[in-house]
Amino acid sequence: MDARTDDQAPGSGRRNRPRRTPKGRQVDPQALDEVRALLGDRPRRRDLLIEHLHLIQDEYGYLSAAHLAALALEMKLALTEVYEVATFYSHFDVVKEGEMPPPPVTVRVCDSLSCAMAGAEHLLQNLPNALGPDVRVVRAPCMGACDRAPVCAVGHVQVMHAATDRIESAISHGAHAHAYPTDTPLDAYVRADGYALLKSCISGSRTRDDIIKVVSDAGLRGLGGAGFPTGRKWSLVRAEPAPRLMAVNADEGEPGTFKDRHYLERDPHRFIEGMLIAAWVVEAPDIYIYIRDEYPEVRLMLADEIAKVVEAGLAKHTRIHLRRGAGAYICGEESAMIESIEGKRGLPRHRPPYVAQVGLFGRPTLEQNVETLYWVRDIVEKGAAWFTSYGRRERKGFRSFSVSGRVRKPGVVLAPAGVTVRELIEEYCGGMTEGHEFKGYLPGGASGGILPASMADLPLDFGTLEKYGCFVGSHAVVILSDKDDMKAVALNLLRFFEDESCGQCTPCRVGTEKAVKLMATGPWDTALLTELSDAMRDASICGLGQAAPNPLLSVLKYFPEELSKPLGSW
Repeated sequence: MDARTDDQAPGSGRRNRPRRTPKGRQVDPQALDEVRALLGDRPRRRDLLIEHLHLIQDEYGYLSAAHLAALALEMKLALTEVYEVATFYSHFDVVKEGEMPPPPVTVRVCDSLSCAMAGAEHLLQNLPNALGPDVRVVRAPCMGACDRAPVCAVGHVQVMHAATDRIESAISHGAHAHAYPTDTPLDAYVRADGYALLKSCISGSRTRDDIIKVVSDAGLRGLGGAGFPTGRKWSLVRAEPAPRLMAVNADEGEPGTFKDRHYLERDPHRFIEGMLIAAWVVEAPDIYIYIRDEYPEVRLMLADEIAKVVEAGLAKHTRIHLRRGAGAYICGEESAMIESIEGKRGLPRHRPPYVAQVGLFGRPTLEQNVETLYWVRDIVEKGAAWFTSYGRRERKGFRSFSVSGRVRKPGVVLAPAGVTVRELIEEYCGGMTEGHEFKGYLPGGASGGILPASMADLPLDFGTLEKYGCFVGSHAVVILSDKDDMKAVALNLLRFFEDESCGQCTPCRVGTEKAVKLMATGPWDTALLTELSDAMRDASICGLGQAAPNPLLSVLKYFPEELSKPLGSW
């Protein structure tokens, strides 16, 4: 067979004429001009890839193949690197050649547990016909507004207590995100002695060891889920060689969790001051705040307030970088978040080494949750004894609970450490919703398992629930009633984990998918589901796959009477 081309002379074995174009995808000149105009004088560094993808997505409503190729050329990256990042995150819409772009308006309907209980499935069923073909309606995971369920996002603007008419109104008015109007901007915070503690640290009135001792004596722990002692973490990072960096996790994606949002909206500078003090303690010249894309108003507000802090000369010892997530629950895991800050897919790293040793850009990194930093000022100014004076059942301090579900007054509850769910319901949340009888609860969000009402008097704190196969994690409490089918609850949570698995390891990627199929069809095979759960727990790389079976195993253990009933719904 003659395999010669028109570019080859017979018998020459080589090209006589050069290619008209280089190998690979060609860059469209117009797309390149458009990308350059959007980027302006912004640096073309690799770690800014996700930020630059957001610029294109925001401007055009999707990422075309032409724009991706142009961005790759402009940033001197392989197209595969740009493409794999763009397709990893759910808030980017990649449109290949010949494909139709999405409609001009996208409505995301949260289908996580609290919203499902409040009618999200009915919205998903009815909205496509009501809104017409020019609006795309898609499912979305938790949006961090579980106390105002059901929630939808029109573009990036959330509609609370969503109903068809409210969504139609948001669309017709061209919903657009604006900076959240916080009640405590910089001037108000400073009038209440804000940043006095930071100034005393920088001036030398307080030492780093003094700050670490107070925080340690108070027993402040990481409040994002892991509960690692804060003072000890600061000491460990300080012991590593400089330069050291700092990363702040504001990507609270755990279904049922919204406490960080609550504190950022109401008192952002209490968080910012705590953050700047922590950076001073570990001598970090750079801070990276990673905030979830579902909070655009908070992100814009933080950008404005941080700019005021810098202009006021309060952050001379460090530089603050605000980074925007793109819709990936896995990036709440500290190493996956660091990968994302570096402009990559949010794939969790193998450990060791730990982030405190090898974190951002290969440097020792202090990683902290928003709420942990929020309490630093109060603890240091008022003393460890003030913090430890709170608590019940021999627990010390207080905890913030995100409470949603079947209660009269859902919201963020500040309660003594060691409080029980029964006390949360009766003392802080106004009791159960009328017509609902308390049946069970999630003590720690989707991954924390499910406990029956008969176990409502257990202290909700770190280390108190592990022997029951559960944990408090980020203190996201979802209250369930006799109107809720526990198998449907567990299936909703497993579907979340299936959707949010990063796909890096087989036990999690395949295990969540198989679990959902087995749970959604036919009677539950207890032995098979247990075996599958064990494989996921033992072999998954990170906490997502290891904790994903918890809701399923909780139903098998604590609600066996439900297994013989047909699968329910809302």
